[in-house]
Amino acid sequence: MEYKDYYKILGVQKNAPQADIKKAYRALAKKYHPDKNKDNPQAEERFKDISEAYEVLGDEEKRKQYDQLGANWRQFQQGGPAGQPYGGRPGGGFRGGDFSDMFGGGGGGGGFSDFFEQFFGGGARGGFGGGQRARKGQDYQADMEITLQEAFTGTSRLLNVNEQQLRITTKPGVADGQVLRIKGKGAPGPAGGDPGDLYINVHVLPDRRFERNGDDLTVSLPVDMYTAILGGEAQVNTMSGTLKLKIPAGTQSSKTLRLRGKGMPRYGHASQHGDLYVRIEVTLPTSLSAEERDLLERLRDLRKAKAA
Repeated sequence: MEYKDYYKILGVQKNAPQADIKKAYRALAKKYHPDKNKDNPQAEERFKDISEAYEVLGDEEKRKQYDQLGANWRQFQQGGPAGQPYGGRPGGGFRGGDFSDMFGGGGGGGGFSDFFEQFFGGGARGGFGGGQRARKGQDYQADMEITLQEAFTGTSRLLNVNEQQLRITTKPGVADGQVLRIKGKGAPGPAGGDPGDLYINVHVLPDRRFERNGDDLTVSLPVDMYTAILGGEAQVNTMSGTLKLKIPAGTQSSKTLRLRGKGMPRYGHASQHGDLYVRIEVTLPTSLSAEERDLLERLRDLRKAKAA
């Protein structure tokens, strides 16, 4: 039976805090999830190892036991800390495909290695096994795509997770990459323990009009040459509609004007907003009449005479 280095599997140090272990697990589970690697059996095996490692390291009590086990695992296997054999049962193959199996309760579930079943599974006796006890179920993960406009106003989606339909609601101002935690919607807890949680990875789709930087937005505004030179007003798009923007005389192309409070809502504080930055793009006429050309030439000559 092969010893499992769960720290190496998750790519974390042995002194890593629980938060780092959870973060590493979530990232790897997402990367190697069989639903995203349907034609890659190696990814399924990797996912199995990742889930098993987190089943142990994600539980503080099991982690302490695992750290105590260390390099002396063969001694524990043969005689146990109290001199009693462990009697672990063989672990079944990874069932794969079903969301509940892949993120399920683990110990005694038939999806983990012989090493896990020997020392942490429900069939172990005394020492590290100690029979099953109530513990929290594994967490689930799901992805949710929304538009920037939906991120601005807040929205909801119906997601199918583990054969149950859930309505997931986002508050105004949710960010791309933000993770929402839905408590108690993960796998059932083994031996009557609390269920795990559901983590929703939010993906805000790119918007052709606006660039987002935190709670601030940037929009490009084409302004004709005459308005840029003489000053005037122009209509600018915001997330809540259009408004008139005053263009100062002599505005140069690429100049940025700021509209306070016209950006994204601050998450959890919908009455507060970031700013909207308007990037001016001066447009030149593509064709001129004879009269327009004559006037522009006269203007050019006046500027030259003034400069002289």
